Amino acid sequence: MIRFKTTINLGKFFIAVIAVTSACVAASSLSAATIPAGTTLTVQTLSGISSQDVVGRSFEVKIVEDVSVNKNVVLRAGTKAFGKIRSSRANRRRSEPLSVDLTWVSVNGRNVAIKTNSVQPEGFQTTARQQRNGHPAGTLVVNSGTKFEFQLAQAVSF
Repeated sequence: MIRFKTTINLGKFFIAVIAVTSACVAASSLSAATIPAGTTLTVQTLSGISSQDVVGRSFEVKIVEDVSVNKNVVLRAGTKAFGKIRSSRANRRRSEPLSVDLTWVSVNGRNVAIKTNSVQPEGFQTTARQQRNGHPAGTLVVNSGTKFEFQLAQAVSF
């Protein structure tokens, strides 16, 4: 039987453990970011949206401009995000103007929930009666490539 004698220098071992732990903490703090409430997110639609789409339907957008916090870019232009239709004219009994929210942003391969203000796309003619009742005439179609600006209603951390 062969025996090996192992000598461990405990001082060097603990220094190595502390160094690895510190590196992990530093790496995680570099990737962590908080975007404050009120920050503007400029997005561009990647598909069409209609005032006849059902409430709750999801749509995809991309961030158009880098989002920076303390001069550090935390969301790059081109980052994918997702929204939902908050109100529409799809239900004739409860017809409302088209309104959309952003609900998710894709960060490092995972979707992070966000809360934004609602945006009402504009662009159709209304009759005097429809203006009084707050209902636009016809169907509004928001084409792919349309830009919107949303403001974060709550800070988001990722």
